[in-house]
Amino acid sequence: MQVLQVQLAVQADPAEVGRARRWVRSRLLNHGVDPDAPIAETVVLVVSELVTNAVVHTGCPAVLRLCFPLGDFPGAPPDGSPDDSAAGSSGVRASGFPSSSAVPAGGGEVREAATVGPLRVEVADASQVAPAPRHAGADVDATNGRGLELVELLCDRWGWYPDGSGKRVWCEISPDARPVDPLATVDWAALAQ
Repeated sequence: MQVLQVQLAVQADPAEVGRARRWVRSRLLNHGVDPDAPIAETVVLVVSELVTNAVVHTGCPAVLRLCFPLGDFPGAPPDGSPDDSAAGSSGVRASGFPSSSAVPAGGGEVREAATVGPLRVEVADASQVAPAPRHAGADVDATNGRGLELVELLCDRWGWYPDGSGKRVWCEISPDARPVDPLATVDWAALAQ
C-alpha cells in the first residue's frame, strides 16, 4: 500500500494550534475530503488536541504529519480505475474520504489510486515523557484533561513510541468512522446532584 505523507513544522507556541487546524483543513480538501464531512471535523479536532499537547506540555517545536493511505498500484483493477461503488458522482465517499486520489507517477503523469485504510495522524516532539491520559472527571468547567480522552474516543487506535531524542504520538481514523459525541456518555443526573 502506498501512503501520501504531508507534514508541517509547528513552533512551540499555543497560537500554532490554530495554524495547524487550518493546514489540516487545507490538506484534507486538497486530498478530496469534503470539509463539511463529519470525518473532517473529527480529524481537525484530533489534530488540535495532539498539537496542543505537544506544544503546551513540552514547550518545544513539533512536527505534525498526515498519512493518507492510497491503493497499491500493482493490485489495482486492470483498467486502472478504483472501485467507486460507494462513491457519489463527486467521487467523494459518504464518509468524506475520496473514492480516488491523484498520485504523481513517473514522468509527470498522474494516476488514480483508491483510498484504503485509515488516515494516520502523527505528532513528533522533543519530549521523552510518555503521554498519559488524564480525566477531567465531572468538572464541566475544566479547561484541560480531556485531550487524549477525546483522541481515544474518536480514533480507531492510538499510541506512541520513542522517536530519536523525543517521541511520536499517532492515531488512526478509519474512512467510515462516525464522530463520537463526547457528551453522550456524561451522567447528567449525577452532575446535577
